[in-house]
Amino acid sequence: MIRAATTHLLAATLALALTHRAEAAGETTAPPRPTGQIMKLRLTINGKAASATLQDNPTTRDFVALLPLSFTMKDLFGREKFAHLPRALTEGGERRRDYAIGDVIYWSPGPDVAIYYRHDGTPIPSPGVIVLGRIDGSVAALEVPGSVEVTIAAE
Repeated sequence: MIRAATTHLLAATLALALTHRAEAAGETTAPPRPTGQIMKLRLTINGKAASATLQDNPTTRDFVALLPLSFTMKDLFGREKFAHLPRALTEGGERRRDYAIGDVIYWSPGPDVAIYYRHDGTPIPSPGVIVLGRIDGSVAALEVPGSVEVTIAAE
């Protein structure tokens, strides 16, 4: 019992020292989010609020590091809205050649983020997409002709 208490005290002291050292060096980055934790997004699509639940994979965690983002998402094939990202993401998620309505995906050749609002039965060309997450509820705000203004932030 004394050994366990000593171990916990040493771990806490080390964490405090590292935090103090980082603050003294001017570092203000938050500690990494533990894996397995549910991550959520807040989206504003043409002024309408939506949310999404994210998958836990390296690509998604890299995407969250870019947030918040605001951009014009263009329509593609009458099934998805997409926008270019400021940089390529880590490609650590599972690649897929299919999708579901509401999927929020990463298309690495862009590099783009896209949200599917209609399914036309066409498979995704190679190299496929990495699913970042899924819209919670309706995708009606995306079912409009042309482009939409979108803001995405971590919840």
